[in-house]
Amino acid sequence: MPITYSTNHPITAEQLRDLFVRSTLGERRPIDDPERIAGMLRHADLLCTAWDHERLVGVARSVTDFVYCCYLSDLAVDRSYQRRGIGRALLRLTQSRLHPAASLILLAAPGATGYYQRIGMQAHPSAWIAKAGEPI
Repeated sequence: MPITYSTNHPITAEQLRDLFVRSTLGERRPIDDPERIAGMLRHADLLCTAWDHERLVGVARSVTDFVYCCYLSDLAVDRSYQRRGIGRALLRLTQSRLHPAASLILLAAPGATGYYQRIGMQAHPSAWIAKAGEPI
């Protein structure tokens, strides 16, 4: 059975956490803090998911105004399902929910920069981060 995609299939914080662990994002997400994972899910504006039957195998979680910009906070695909086009399908599904003139913005994981370049996204030279706990 092929992978199915959805923008309205509910997921639990535990499912999201488990997917983070099964993907490379587990190294950079608060997987040991269930409250933060639940908050990340609760406060997302757009959640696109990929399923193999009832198993969550991919997620694109975004914060967006839907018309000008969309910050893709997480793109996670289970390691055993990578290189099947699931990430690209999730990005396309995300874009399909946005105004045609809205930009999709993300910060790539260190090992994923080549992926985003390969699928046609452009690097941006002036992204800035104020890390947690560091005053401005």
